[in-house]
Amino acid sequence: MEILKPDQLKEKFNDPWIAPYQKVLTMVDGDKVEIVEFHPCISGSHWLLYQYKNNSDLIDSAYRDGNKHVYSCHIGCAPLDLKASFNAAGIDEIIVDGDEVKVTHAGLAGAGVGAGMCRGMGEGVKYIELLEEGGGSKVGRARVVTPKLEKVVIGVDDTDIKDAGATWTMAHNLGVELKNEGFEYLDHIIVQLYPHNPHKTQNCVSIALTFAVPEDKKEELIKRTVEILKRDTLSDKTAIAVLEGLEIPEKLRQYSIATKSGMMDIETAEATAKELGIDLIAVTGDQGKVGALAALGLYNDVEEAVKVYDKS
Repeated sequence: MEILKPDQLKEKFNDPWIAPYQKVLTMVDGDKVEIVEFHPCISGSHWLLYQYKNNSDLIDSAYRDGNKHVYSCHIGCAPLDLKASFNAAGIDEIIVDGDEVKVTHAGLAGAGVGAGMCRGMGEGVKYIELLEEGGGSKVGRARVVTPKLEKVVIGVDDTDIKDAGATWTMAHNLGVELKNEGFEYLDHIIVQLYPHNPHKTQNCVSIALTFAVPEDKKEELIKRTVEILKRDTLSDKTAIAVLEGLEIPEKLRQYSIATKSGMMDIETAEATAKELGIDLIAVTGDQGKVGALAALGLYNDVEEAVKVYDKS
């Protein structure tokens, strides 16, 4: 076994058949693990997603968005039975060791090169334990080690007014500013709410921003979110909702669907959030709590999030 940091990998393997990953992030919640990887290719990487999803018992679900792979997994050990073309690559072990997550990737031929040498060069990787080098027809196997992070999803609503502003753009710019301050901004999801809501500005949407952060940075992330929104919002109704972890409670999803399909009141939003242990924060007012909480329940289901429910 050889232990190599990203810079050492880049120095050792500068061959034309090495394509470094852009970034690798790993979030943990109990025995659940979410791995986010930014592959060097775009649609070509769908082959890898197919192999991983079908060959790895530790992967519960997976999807690709551009060159971003998201694997929802669980901790454990499930050795792969590698076979060219059919079972060419996957994950055979995931362990959490203190503040590190160790994921063992294995693959044949090119997939074996990607297992450690390409993946290990990505931003976010601390080091890899190179178990088998791979290349050609050989097996490649490596333990990729990343910091243990946690997921924080922030719902945002009511930042605009009738004649100015846009919540989706303000929320995205908020995410970019937080990214520039060192927080890992992962995604921006628009959630369509009830189109006949009399309180709406126009299109009636709220936003969910997702972040991957160390445990000791969560409070700072939320504090900075409130500070930036207070500075930039145009509305006296702005609020946020904060969901921590990898699970969406079923009651939260039901609340989101109800808020898409009919009127919802602040009292129900507050009661639901309290029951589920979700923080609701009035930045400049309470009305935004309704949509901010609704954004959280559908942040991982973009097709459902954008649907328009019309009871007119």
